[in-house]
Amino acid sequence: MSSASSRGATPTPEDPAGPRPARVTVAAVLTAAEGVVVAGLGVALLVALAAGESGSRRSALFGGLTVLALAVLPLAAARGLWLLRRWSRGPAVMTQLMTVPVVWTMVATGGVLLPLGALLGAVALTALVMLLSPSTVEALGVGPREA
Repeated sequence: MSSASSRGATPTPEDPAGPRPARVTVAAVLTAAEGVVVAGLGVALLVALAAGESGSRRSALFGGLTVLALAVLPLAAARGLWLLRRWSRGPAVMTQLMTVPVVWTMVATGGVLLPLGALLGAVALTALVMLLSPSTVEALGVGPREA
């Protein structure tokens, strides 16, 4: 038990001894899920390369490694949110905003991508609402500072 919680003091983002607000938890879980899916796509591209199923080996390797690198942002942001780190909100919001063109493309393509795009859009919108909520802002200490 930390000294802040034993004294009854309000925990700061640097001392995340207090309970994590539900909205922060939801945002962290959704952002982590997005990161895991992106990492899975990167691994799938590299597995297809190893199995010889891709046309251009260079393109498949570059694509797989790029997608894996892109998975780092949401995964790092999710971990930061989980640990109530102040810096994590920006990358998490950026991840949700980067999802918008992906969702748009999936929905516009139609077919089997339509429900997947709708699901991804719902996840991103829910995470964004959670990230922008006053309780998240307060828990992470990202609001305006008093002089």
